Amino acid sequence: MNRIDQGSVAWRSVVFLACMVIILAAIKAAGDILVPFLLALFLAIICNPMVLLLMKAKLPRWLAIFSVMAIVIMLSVWLGSLVGVSITDFRSQLPMYKEQLTEQLQPLAEYLSQFNIHLSTSELKEQFDPSRIMGLATDILSSLGGLLANTLLIVLAMVFMLFEASGISRKLHFALDDPQMRLQQIDRFLESVNRYLAIKTLVSFATGIVVGVGLYIIGVDYFLLWALVAFLFNYIPNIGSIIAAVPAVALAFLQFGVGGAAATGAVYVGSNMFMGNVVEPRLMGRTLGLSTLVVFLSLIFWGWLLGSVGMLLSVPLTMIVKIALESSEDGRWLAVLLEGEPQIVSQPMQGEALASIDKDPK
Repeated sequence: MNRIDQGSVAWRSVVFLACMVIILAAIKAAGDILVPFLLALFLAIICNPMVLLLMKAKLPRWLAIFSVMAIVIMLSVWLGSLVGVSITDFRSQLPMYKEQLTEQLQPLAEYLSQFNIHLSTSELKEQFDPSRIMGLATDILSSLGGLLANTLLIVLAMVFMLFEASGISRKLHFALDDPQMRLQQIDRFLESVNRYLAIKTLVSFATGIVVGVGLYIIGVDYFLLWALVAFLFNYIPNIGSIIAAVPAVALAFLQFGVGGAAATGAVYVGSNMFMGNVVEPRLMGRTLGLSTLVVFLSLIFWGWLLGSVGMLLSVPLTMIVKIALESSEDGRWLAVLLEGEPQIVSQPMQGEALASIDKDPK
């Protein structure tokens, strides 16, 4: 019997892995359709609390939805124009930035020569090309801008999702054969996803404001663009803030030298440490963090599967998977593996029992 059970488990595992490969291949092939849908779902979850807030103010649901959608469309147009103007202006200022780079690298070359490290300014300029400063940021933003071709699809999907949001819980209960609404983990899953994305959006928005104000005070060019990048990349904890800080710190180095770069880096480090370690855990009530390895692997996995948008949504998607696993008894162990270092909770009862054993006369 044991051999039969082991064989059936092995066969189920093989079938499960084969199904996963087929599903991933289908997702990869349907990326052009799935990416706008995921982005619409992501935005709909974020916008749903605003719709509910307007409905509490006695607005009809349809008017609340269209009011929120009007705000979203205006913000999208403004952000698109901001990115386009910033990239165009940067390209026009590129010769000036190259001259500033030469001035900043000359003292560095002289300093390295004191340690018998002889590097010419031209060699350093090849490694620190100003045209690469916006490379990573513009790649992500340009890929998001490429979705503007599907703007109508995204907007319509968001509108229908927001209209259907009120009944999604009941539909899930019926789909899982629970018409009596007894499976409370379904409601906990939906509530946790909404709460996580809402709080993460608020924290990311506050991070973008702090970064934008700090860079404006320092005098870094395109501070609004860097604030937008900080807002978007804050959805990727641990490494997202580092990626967002690189172009801004490099540009500050071109403008003001080492001091300006250090001040810019301090703005990013201070804002992310305060928001990530103080504000976010306090708002969420408990840490929902993933381990650094899981964050890195999810970034690679979702980026490979869904492109740049998958990289941006990698942690929210992984968090949704983790919350779903936490909501089921069978998958809770896998959710624990996705978390960071578990906290060891002391067990006083065991300590008291051991003490009573030691005191017990024999």
